[in-house]
Amino acid sequence: MNRDDKLKQVAAEFGFDPDETIRIGGKYTPVLVDGRTAYVAGQVPRIGEVVHFVGIVGESVSLNDGRRAAGISALRALALIRKQCGTLDAIATVPRMTVYVRSAPGFTMQSEVADGASDVLYAVLGDAGVHTRSSVGVLQLPKGASVEADFIFGLNRSGATA
Repeated sequence: MNRDDKLKQVAAEFGFDPDETIRIGGKYTPVLVDGRTAYVAGQVPRIGEVVHFVGIVGESVSLNDGRRAAGISALRALALIRKQCGTLDAIATVPRMTVYVRSAPGFTMQSEVADGASDVLYAVLGDAGVHTRSSVGVLQLPKGASVEADFIFGLNRSGATA
């Protein structure tokens, strides 16, 4: 099974359609390709018009739901790269991922929340999904989201576009 098919398979487990139009929340581009590097703007766990898992991880959002939120954010990033490049086979590496977790006071499991995004990268990209990451606890995120994640992808060819 190729990466594009794996994306569809994993996305179905989350109720996410990677072919849907991905809505952005401002005046910016969700993906910027510079040579062999693609930068993906922060992605919240939005499916269609609905941001899922709104709230604070460790209070109104469970650890498991936080992990799912991170997974949806990663799926959105992969869908954006596929749209930009035409295929996920354009991805050579994932040098960096940062996961921001809207955290309750005293909540210290941001890394475990970020595992939800890591799991998606590995499931879809295999060995190319190996990445570095930071997970950061924050007070607030756009639209009340519990998680936001941004990504840097290394591409197989310069300026990969569809």
